[in-house]
Amino acid sequence: MNILVTGANGQLGNEMRIVSKGSVHKYVFTDVSQVEGLETTYLDITDIEAVRAMVKEYEIGAIVNCAAYTNVDAAESNYELAEKLNASAPENLALAMKEAGGLLVHISTDYVFGKEPYNVPCTEEQKGTPTGVYGLTKLHGEQKILASGCRYVIIRTAWLYSEFGRNFCRTMLELTASRPSLKVVFDQCGTPTYALDLAKAVAVVLEKPVTGIYHFSNEGVCSWYDFTRMIQEYSGQTACDVQPCHSCEFPSPVTRPAYSVLDKTKIKETFGVEVPYWTDSLKKCIRNIREKNGI
Repeated sequence: MNILVTGANGQLGNEMRIVSKGSVHKYVFTDVSQVEGLETTYLDITDIEAVRAMVKEYEIGAIVNCAAYTNVDAAESNYELAEKLNASAPENLALAMKEAGGLLVHISTDYVFGKEPYNVPCTEEQKGTPTGVYGLTKLHGEQKILASGCRYVIIRTAWLYSEFGRNFCRTMLELTASRPSLKVVFDQCGTPTYALDLAKAVAVVLEKPVTGIYHFSNEGVCSWYDFTRMIQEYSGQTACDVQPCHSCEFPSPVTRPAYSVLDKTKIKETFGVEVPYWTDSLKKCIRNIREKNGI
């Protein structure tokens, strides 16, 4: 099968490159940006005719959509762009797969939840109640995919980090190494997700896809403060004094979910996906970052 990956130069896209090396399938990696050393085919997924042409040219049987507008704060003042990338573009991919009889694997987010207070893991059947533009436009993307009538697998994930790009883990590695003290919020809880673990789960799903919405993050739960403390411990950068603080101490144009732990029962039972505990995966990622940077 020929598989097209969008957003191939982002966190998950780069991990999909790694996973693809052991695959029997042929992958076509696309993005609107070029990165030196990475083979990337240009594709603007907001252009449905360009999507159709590429699907036809490469005889694509499945698309893995890793592309999105993910700047949560900036989305509040860029609704049209966020809607275009997070809703209209996935609809284009869904329509192209509908026409070709293919499969769309689309990555969504825990930000589709958050407005209603709760303290138990979110299931796939729970009603979406986003608190901001980012979550709302991602929810719209899900709805457009369902309405398209294509074969789909939507995977909601959360707190994604990796060796690649800008993410919380890499940012905290930099800050704890350069600052004497740091405040991190403790009143937002979720589960960090190593993008490589998610990429491996996507690879499993591609083998025997079962249409539906699924949740995937690593196992366990923590706050951003707990996450930072573990990053410190596993990296050995413990000189920085990290203290917990409330979210209100860092004003933001959008209210983030206070509790967005995802229930992963469905994806485990349907696909037999193994889900590592978040601290085990964090150790692996930090080790990979250090090896990559020669530390």
